[in-house]
Amino acid sequence: MELRNALSKDQICILKGKTKEEVLLELIELVDKSEEVEDIAKLKESIFYRESLMSTGIGLGIAIPHVRIEGVKDLVVAVGISHDGIPDYESLDGQTIKIIVMILAGENQHKEYIKLLSQIVSRLKSNNVIEALVNAKNIDEIYNIFAG
Repeated sequence: MELRNALSKDQICILKGKTKEEVLLELIELVDKSEEVEDIAKLKESIFYRESLMSTGIGLGIAIPHVRIEGVKDLVVAVGISHDGIPDYESLDGQTIKIIVMILAGENQHKEYIKLLSQIVSRLKSNNVIEALVNAKNIDEIYNIFAG
């Protein structure tokens, strides 16, 4: 699945939360509207469990929380941009997180999940893309930058 097909404008937001927990809940609320997620309580539990194992703050101000679980019918991506940053996210490089890309996949979608993750990481390798996303003023702008 192509990134553009896994992401919709309904699953993008400018984050209001100031903590890791608050912003993860905001993104979970966004994907709750998706028909692809059957059990939002299970999703919430899985996301927070995953974070308890190791932070998904990968560095450069980017976090990629992700799970593969039963009850996700097809790949879902949600994107949140924090203009102020999330200092308590515990990024691997210690930087404040400003871009969060949540990836959800069904438990048997390993190949599709890896392909989508690769597309996202490739997109976020560019400092120009990162800077444009952090400075984006609205959802349309974020979508156009991120989906290419």
